[in-house]
Amino acid sequence: MERNEQTMKMIEPAAHIKAIQEYYFSVKLAEVARMNADGLDVVSLAVGAPDRMPSQETIDTLCESARRPDVHAYQPYTGIPELRKAYGDWYKRFYGVELQPAEVLPLIGSKEGILHISMTFLNFGDAVLVPNPGYPTYRSVSQLLRAEVREYDLLEAKGWEPDFEALEQMDLSRVKLMWVNYPNMPTGANATRELFEKLVAFGRKHSIVICHDNPYSFILNDRPLSILSVPGARETCIELNSLSKSHNMSGWRMGMLASNAQFVQWVLKAKSNIDSGQFKPMQLATVAALSNSDEWHAEMNRIYRERRGWAGMIMQLLGCSYDPSQVGLFVWGKLPDEVVSSEALVDDLLLHARVFLTPGFIFGSNGERFIRISLGASVEKLQEAYRRIKEYIGRQDLEIGM
Repeated sequence: MERNEQTMKMIEPAAHIKAIQEYYFSVKLAEVARMNADGLDVVSLAVGAPDRMPSQETIDTLCESARRPDVHAYQPYTGIPELRKAYGDWYKRFYGVELQPAEVLPLIGSKEGILHISMTFLNFGDAVLVPNPGYPTYRSVSQLLRAEVREYDLLEAKGWEPDFEALEQMDLSRVKLMWVNYPNMPTGANATRELFEKLVAFGRKHSIVICHDNPYSFILNDRPLSILSVPGARETCIELNSLSKSHNMSGWRMGMLASNAQFVQWVLKAKSNIDSGQFKPMQLATVAALSNSDEWHAEMNRIYRERRGWAGMIMQLLGCSYDPSQVGLFVWGKLPDEVVSSEALVDDLLLHARVFLTPGFIFGSNGERFIRISLGASVEKLQEAYRRIKEYIGRQDLEIGM
C-alpha cells in the first residue's frame, strides 16, 4: 500500500492539464446539487440550457426511426447524406448561403468542433486570438494544445466588437486562428454585415482562419447572419452552428461546421480519429428539426421575450444596467459601482437567496463588472428568483437600518 502511494505521488498530469482549471459550471453545479440535496431548492438562472422540448416532429422522427432494425450500426464520419443536405437547405433558407455537401461536416455538438478545428490547424507554439470576454472553451482548448493564447478586447464602449486598429498593432506572425462569436455570448451583442466584412478582410490579409461560432442567431433575433454570406469568406472562415439552443436540443449534441471543402476535409481527418459518428435516428430527427416551421420559432421567441422581461427586472432589482437590444439566450448586466465583484455577488446570492446567476469574470477580465442571467428557465422560476432576491435585499436594508 505504501509503495502504491509513493508511485502515485510520482505520477503527474501533463503540463497542459495543470495549466487549465476545471470548467466553472462543472464545479459550481456540483455545489448547487449538494444544496438541492440538502433541501435548499436553488433556482438556477446560470446555464444556457433550454428547458423546452424539441418540436413534435423531431421527437416523433426519433421514436419511429429508433424502432427500425437497420439504424443501430456505426454511421459515416461525415454524417448521413440526408443530414448534410438538410444543413445545406437550412443555411439557404435562413442565411441565404449555398452550401454543397462537401462543405458541411456534422459534429457531436459545436463545442467539440472547437477542439477539432484547433487540432487541425494549430502546431505547437502557434498563437490564437481569443475574445475577452468570451466563451472559456476557446482559451482552454488552445491551452490543451500548447498554443499561445492572445486576447483581444471586446469593450462595451465599442459595442463589444473587435478593435481592428488594435489588432493590426499586435504581433500576428504566429497567429493561426481567431475565435469570434455573434450573436455574442456573453454580451448579447449582435453582428452586422459590416463587422463580418471586416473580419473576412482581416483573415485574408493575415492568412488567419476566422472561426465564427454561431449558435444563437435564432433567439430573439430577427436578422440571422452567417459570416459565410460575405464574398470570399469561405477562403478563410469556418462557421460552427448548433441546434442546442435554437431547437431545444442541447443534450442531443447535434452541431455542424461549414467552410470550403478543403478545410472540411482536413477537420474530418482529426474528427474521424476521435469519434465514430452519431446515432442515425438522432440524425434523422435532426433533419426534421431543421425543417421546423417559422411559427415554431416564433412561439419560442414569444416565450423568451416574456422571460427576458423578468430577467431585466432582476437586473434592475440588483442595480445593474443592461442594453435592451441584446439578442440570444442571456441578459448581460453591468454591476453598480458599490458591488465588489461579480463572483462575490453571485456567491452571496447563491448562499443567502438560493439563486444561482453567472459571474462575468469567468469569461475574462473584461467581464468582471458584469453578471449574466439565462433565459433557459420558466417565467415561474424567474419570478421566484425575483421574489427571493427582493426578500434578501430587504433583509439587508433592514439590518443596515438597525
